[in-house]
Amino acid sequence: METSRIDEELNQWLRDAHAMEEQAEKMLQAQSSRIENYPELAAGIERHLAETRRQKERIEQCLTRRGSSTSSMKDVAAKFTAMLQGVGGTVASDEVVKGAMASYTFEHFEISAYKALIAAAEMAGDTETARVCTEICREEEAMADQLAGLLPKVATTYLERSARDMAEAKR
Repeated sequence: METSRIDEELNQWLRDAHAMEEQAEKMLQAQSSRIENYPELAAGIERHLAETRRQKERIEQCLTRRGSSTSSMKDVAAKFTAMLQGVGGTVASDEVVKGAMASYTFEHFEISAYKALIAAAEMAGDTETARVCTEICREEEAMADQLAGLLPKVATTYLERSARDMAEAKR
C-alpha cells in the first residue's frame, strides 16, 4: 500500500478517535452526575473523565504533528450521540446498571480502535503516534478491567436499594 494512502487513513482514524473521545467525555459527564450512591463507580468515572480529556488532547497533538486537524462535524455528531445516550438512560430505573454496562462495552470499542491505530501508525512509520495510542489503549484497558470488577457490585447494590425502596413504599 502506498505511504500517502496509509497516512491518509491514519489521519482519518485519528479524527475518528478524537470524536470517539468527545463522545466518551459527554457520556462520562452524564453518568457521573447520577451515581452518587455508587462511590467506587463514581470515583472510577471521575478519574477516567480526566483521563479522557487528556486522551483527546494527545490525539489532537498527534493530528497537529502530522499536519492534520480534528473533524468538527464528527465531534459534533459524537457529542449529539452521547447526549441522546445520556437522556435515554435517565428514563430507566436501573440506569446505573445499564450505564455501567454501556461504559464497559464502549471501553472495548475504544480498545479496538486504538489497536487499529497502533497498527496503522506502525505501518506509517509514525512511532510517536503508535506510542501515544499504546498508552491510551492501556488506560482504556485499565478502565474496562475496573468496570468488569465493579459491575457485580453495582448490580447487587442497585438490587438491594431497589428492594429496600420497594419495602419502604409498601409501609
